[in-house]
Amino acid sequence: MYEIIYSSEVRAAQADSKPSVALESTIITHGMPFPQNVETAQLVEAEVRSHGATPATIAVLNGTLHIGLEQCELEALAKTQGVAKLSRADLAACMATGGTGATTVAATMIAAHLAGISVFATGGIGGVHQGAELSFDVSADLQELAQTPVTVVAAGAKAILDIPKTLEVLETLGVPVIGYGQPEFPAFWSRNSGLAAPLQMNTAGEIAKAHMMRAALGLPGGQLVGNPVPKEAEISRDALAPIIEQAQGEAQAQGISGKAVTPFLLARIFELTEGRSLATNIALVLNNARLAAQIAGELKAEDWSVKVLRA
Repeated sequence: MYEIIYSSEVRAAQADSKPSVALESTIITHGMPFPQNVETAQLVEAEVRSHGATPATIAVLNGTLHIGLEQCELEALAKTQGVAKLSRADLAACMATGGTGATTVAATMIAAHLAGISVFATGGIGGVHQGAELSFDVSADLQELAQTPVTVVAAGAKAILDIPKTLEVLETLGVPVIGYGQPEFPAFWSRNSGLAAPLQMNTAGEIAKAHMMRAALGLPGGQLVGNPVPKEAEISRDALAPIIEQAQGEAQAQGISGKAVTPFLLARIFELTEGRSLATNIALVLNNARLAAQIAGELKAEDWSVKVLRA
């Protein structure tokens, strides 16, 4: 047996059949330093509310799965040291042992689905890491997208990843990858990756309809929506490429590997861009929250009953 605790705000939204948007908690515990982490989390939640939906930040606190955090819980989590980073492999163990953990994309999708929430806003998904043909380092996020029916709004995959291979794996797994408002797949800090998105949709309503059509057809898994960072906030692909190359070279020279690679690269990119990467990160998360709230609203607003026509 396990317990789920819903925040008062999420409980009220579900009682009134109002739209909710799931939010991950690793951005609070592993993505930014205090107090920027709690300030950003509050901004993202406020953005969801201002576009007609209820934010549901997800985390495990003392072994209990929380769908939505009260303000005091969010602030306490932002200050807590040694919080576990939870994916599909870690979620159940953390709950069983009474631990505290922040949810990644994969774990947030699982929890959102358990709570009946169909839309999730994040920054960028994990994917295939550089050199994965030797290390086999592929994020669990990709497999989760193939099996859990949640629409994930992200600014693409982080540019430090092997984006071509990430798209290939998503195609193999049958995950719809939708470019929102543009034909190219975005690359997190940059609007363009130089790679075409397999699909393009231009409205929240189209994305919501595709989500429900998959359910009607009995297709497993969710959708990935690539929502490009606003133009005024982006760091161009050309400007970012040498910075990423330098950071990756330093990681290799220092023998950094495994789970330590991504935090190292993100920290070095922050330093090499003189903090601009963090400002872009915040802008894209807010942008994703806006679109996710609109999609969640469309899912609640329409009559999605299935009509079966027979000759």
